[in-house]
Amino acid sequence: MKVKQALESIVQRFKEGDIPEAIAYSMFPVPNIPASKGSFLNRTLMFLSGTEDARGFRQWKEVGRHVKKRAKRLTILAPRYVKQMAEEDEESEPVLVGFLAVPVFRVEDTEGDPLDYQNIKLPGLQLIEIAQDWRISVKAIPGNYHYCGYFSHEKREIAIASEEESIFFHELAHEAHQRILGELKKGQDWKQEIVAELAAATLCKMVGKNSKHLGNTYRYVEKYPKEANLTPWQGCLKVTSDTEKVLNLILDWKTTKSLELPNKIGD
Repeated sequence: MKVKQALESIVQRFKEGDIPEAIAYSMFPVPNIPASKGSFLNRTLMFLSGTEDARGFRQWKEVGRHVKKRAKRLTILAPRYVKQMAEEDEESEPVLVGFLAVPVFRVEDTEGDPLDYQNIKLPGLQLIEIAQDWRISVKAIPGNYHYCGYFSHEKREIAIASEEESIFFHELAHEAHQRILGELKKGQDWKQEIVAELAAATLCKMVGKNSKHLGNTYRYVEKYPKEANLTPWQGCLKVTSDTEKVLNLILDWKTTKSLELPNKIGD
């Protein structure tokens, strides 16, 4: 019954449109934790439950943490293997016969010793006060050579695995774009990605940062318009208006706040 419920929850989230984002993040788990060695399905189940790290009682105890009282468990699936007898009473290789429901608890529902990936310090970032004012948490995460950061509107979170401002600016631009459009498309839409990358490159130039990632901007921008059979130049022209709106929203905030600051000091 619990296995069926876990699978049904996945199907339901397909209907609600959450799966594309869950799949995107589940592809790149935090390294060196049990979930990173688990199945893709289980990582997706964890993400849909609002976490990237879920473990059993004993696993949390082994790393000096314990589950909080009244914490709700979530269910992941573990393969069930059975050894079958072959000819001449010899055991054959174990055969997968089904799955077992395994209760685990989110790291957010535990307390105790800090984990290695929780000790990563966030670098000093220009414009981070904008994210804070927009009620977006910004956190540092361990990189795994597949991605340098992500933005989750649902979790109100920007996570970065690089000290480069351009990575933070890219994710901040996604939030600004969300505010302009009302809602972004799920997954990596080519227009949204170009807007974020162009805005990030422009912001780096405006704050005097020569990011090592800027050399990748053309290759990044070149990749996405191909989905619409456009050249990089045509793709950039298609999103010029939205990119300008994103930059204006960010820069207008900065200008407004800097004008407010002397008044507050004088009060």
